Amino acid sequence: MTVTHRHETLTRRLRQVAARPIPTTQSAPANRAPTRGPDDGTWREGDPVGERRFLDLGAVDLERAGVLPQVRVAYETWGTLSPTADNVVLVEHALTGDSHVVGMEGAGHPTPGWWEGLVGPGRPLDTNRWFVVCTNVLGGCQGTTGPVSSAPDGRHWASRFPYITIRDQVQVEKLLLERLGIRRVAAVLGGSMGGMRTIEWAVMGGDFVDRAIVLASTAHATADQIAWAQPQLLAIRGDADFAAGDYYDTGRAPEAGLGIARRIAHITYRTETELNSRFGRVAQPGEDPLGSTQRGRFAVESYLDHHASKLTGRFDANSYLVLTEAMNSHDVGRGRGGLAKALARVTADCTIASVDTDRLYPAPLSDEMAGLLPTATRESITSVYGHDGFLIETEQVAGIIGRALRRRAC
Repeated sequence: MTVTHRHETLTRRLRQVAARPIPTTQSAPANRAPTRGPDDGTWREGDPVGERRFLDLGAVDLERAGVLPQVRVAYETWGTLSPTADNVVLVEHALTGDSHVVGMEGAGHPTPGWWEGLVGPGRPLDTNRWFVVCTNVLGGCQGTTGPVSSAPDGRHWASRFPYITIRDQVQVEKLLLERLGIRRVAAVLGGSMGGMRTIEWAVMGGDFVDRAIVLASTAHATADQIAWAQPQLLAIRGDADFAAGDYYDTGRAPEAGLGIARRIAHITYRTETELNSRFGRVAQPGEDPLGSTQRGRFAVESYLDHHASKLTGRFDANSYLVLTEAMNSHDVGRGRGGLAKALARVTADCTIASVDTDRLYPAPLSDEMAGLLPTATRESITSVYGHDGFLIETEQVAGIIGRALRRRAC
């Protein structure tokens, strides 16, 4: 009787949240941000909801002091919650990801799922067994409260959005799950920035987390990673259209600065070997820099331009700043007696996987993390693609996830 009642309560809560009306252009509250500006692919009130669900958490206290009022979380789910709620897997997206792990591009979703092939019936995160949840991270631009969202005064948060940390993001996710009646997760997994939240979950979550699967990430941001981030931040803030962060109502956006930031970042996501083998010194067709009176491009330059254009069409520059600075803040040892003491308190079964060619989050960082954890299995992804290998080498990642989920059955 108790189990049945709990299942009915959890199911009812999820249905209530899913059915909660989202304001449309016609019924939006009076304090909704009034203008949209450039079509940057961000989600705004009145846009198609797509597969998202929303939950309002109210005010959230932040690590650096202060309160962020009226926090809303956008999330997606796949599968069915078990009667005892023991089958929850939380997936953590990377810097420019969102809650749309798998699924089609379409109304409400500017891009298809970013980890296709991993979630669904018979897949590594088998929805016949697992109830998979993914949120859009705090500070993001796809439905969760961030710079593009409306503040209590009805204006965009914009430059007023506070400095947040990885811990703030994890706290918001934990509040979401608790509001849904979930008191334990079978696994948390993610790569890059998602891996940062995963290891923070393992430290902060205590007995809430049964397993943690950290891919291509670190327990603390290094000076090298912060150094790569700085020119990206400066490129955005130095764009004439940035308007000190208050560009939403100007009809313009700092697309040039965001594009430069993406170019810098993308170089760190890939490898010298891949770029040389794919592009070499070949010119973009019809644009030979040495054979034209106009400035042409090498093929690798065109490649970077392409990725810059893709991002500016789907992501917000202020969110890029907020999330990059959150990554710079990452250090599970802060205020906990240092890295060793913080990781020693982890009770979850941990899987720590690096990409063998990753020059942004190199393997020694994963070695360090695994070596300080009470229970850790060390895995490696072989790839010519560098850091992005955790997104590209789906078959290897599937194997890592499968082994981790089998190792400690719920």
